[in-house]
Amino acid sequence: MSFLQIDKVCKSFGPINVLRDISLDVEEGGFLVLVGPSGCGKSTLLNTIAGLEKLTTGEIRIDGNVIDDLPPAERNIAMVFQSYALYPNMNVGQNIAFGLEMRGMPKAERDAKVAEAAKTLQIEHLLDRKPGQLSGGQRQRVAMGRALVRNPQLFLFDEPLSNLDAKLRVDMRTEIKRMHQTFGTTIVYVTHDQIEAMTLGTRIAVLKDGVVQQYGTPAEIYNDPTNLFVADFMGSPAMNLIPATVRGNGVEMARAGEDPLVLGFDQLPGDVAAYEGQEVIVGIRPEAITDADSRAAMRAGQQVTASCKIDVVEPAGADIYAITALGGKEVVTRLHQDWFGQANQHTELVFNLEKVVFFDPQSGVRLR
Repeated sequence: MSFLQIDKVCKSFGPINVLRDISLDVEEGGFLVLVGPSGCGKSTLLNTIAGLEKLTTGEIRIDGNVIDDLPPAERNIAMVFQSYALYPNMNVGQNIAFGLEMRGMPKAERDAKVAEAAKTLQIEHLLDRKPGQLSGGQRQRVAMGRALVRNPQLFLFDEPLSNLDAKLRVDMRTEIKRMHQTFGTTIVYVTHDQIEAMTLGTRIAVLKDGVVQQYGTPAEIYNDPTNLFVADFMGSPAMNLIPATVRGNGVEMARAGEDPLVLGFDQLPGDVAAYEGQEVIVGIRPEAITDADSRAAMRAGQQVTASCKIDVVEPAGADIYAITALGGKEVVTRLHQDWFGQANQHTELVFNLEKVVFFDPQSGVRLR
């Protein structure tokens, strides 16, 4: 049985429906990431789990017990906020211990728990400092320590890394991942950053306008998006979404001043073949379009090689991103670092057809 069950949850503020019939299951020890653009309802859903917002309809269960009518203090949940929510007049040790003190825990036991959490999070040397003397990353560790000492049955994180710079975000992602691996506590984590979602979660729920667009593992979300929104939102760079026309067992993509590029398949999926002579959207990740000398091209099974004009070249260290144009859209390709072509020249590109997906251009629904 699932540890956390969100069953047909709806939340409205007056006439505005913020959450619409959301149902999710999370196994014990799982790491659920709620991801989506601003205003999609992810923080509201987190607040309903915490008890900070009342449900309009639906039910939330933890370990089989309905928690809808329990006040936040009785849910055995710890929450880490984007703003850290530290007491500026207390030092680090006092901030971490505050919740335990309010519960009446003896001082010796509090001190032991604070010391253990500080050691885990590598902030032992900061226990006597005030929050104003700490960096953003250190403050976030303190906030995590305050949650950790409570030994909750569920951790909630509300965009905890959004106030940090890029390097600190990477470091803190590692800290959160390590904490999860060490303690195995179930986590629900809210972010608008799809890289955080892909690297942290064991399961991801992609939300838009209060509706779950897709729920699955990171690999399922990335490789098998259920609609155009998920395909475009998840991945960096995003999936290329190219208008094309179905012709027999292939799809034809227009090119300015050149013959169309045709991707010929052994057999198109049944739903796609039914669009003969009509437009579909071809989805293909940048790493599935590469140069002939790359390892990705050598590993590809069913593939098509075509000469394409490169419009822009963007070196990115281990890889090179090159932009071409297909179907009236800019298409990002990922080439190996030793590729030495130039912009405004043609190069041979390999399309891995095993990684291509298709969508209906009107509904955005995946075609299979």
